[in-house]
Amino acid sequence: MLEVSGLKKEFQPLSGPPVTAIGDVSFRVEARQFVSIVGPSGCGKSTLLQCVAGLMRPTAGTVVLDGREVTGPPEGLILLFQEYNKSLMAWRTVLGNVCFGLENKAGLARADREAEARHYIGLVGLGGFEHQYPWELSGGMQQRVAIARALACKPQVLLMDEPFGALDALTRIELEDTLLRLWESLRSTILFVTHDIEEAVYLSDRVYVLSRRPSRMIEDTAVDLPRPRNQLASREDTRFIKLRRHTFELISKEMAQI
Repeated sequence: MLEVSGLKKEFQPLSGPPVTAIGDVSFRVEARQFVSIVGPSGCGKSTLLQCVAGLMRPTAGTVVLDGREVTGPPEGLILLFQEYNKSLMAWRTVLGNVCFGLENKAGLARADREAEARHYIGLVGLGGFEHQYPWELSGGMQQRVAIARALACKPQVLLMDEPFGALDALTRIELEDTLLRLWESLRSTILFVTHDIEEAVYLSDRVYVLSRRPSRMIEDTAVDLPRPRNQLASREDTRFIKLRRHTFELISKEMAQI
């Protein structure tokens, strides 16, 4: 579904030599996989997602989505930003926000758009809040709106940039399980960036570990945990514990060299 080959990204500051954020990163994401990317702070995870989404041109390398090279924002791919509260339109209700991505869909009448939006609002557990405004909702509820809006567009690939990073621990756990439930029922392909190693292991089929900047891929790990996942049983599984420790040691080693 998604293939990144030899991707490199440099930035040219106003003065001084270029800064290389991404050195050489290659990986694949198969259709319907849930893949997470982790690495030291500042290693270019968000930059990598923006290159994959076609929002930023790489200095070298290619991104191929479903057999076609990405040279701009491609149809069938959606990037969900970490700052969900800034991505929602404050002047639109929950229903209006979720309808937004459907408004340019050819042949879809207003009543059909609203019915589709209500379906996804219900899936994320916000039934009854259709006519509330974002500023009337908690942070976790706002993030649910953003997820519903993204899923309503039925993306082939959903990119998520630390979507739960600003939430409290209990809300984060709740949304992790909501996301897994939606992914397992809709069978989307998800590429998920997080700084939380436990979250990456808990959610994913595979975990890719990046080095310090300029980043390169240092490990591709299959997560051998049965599904459906459970916050208690999965995290107490010896395989989860070993993989969490191993990934933490890899990243700690990289951070020690910064």
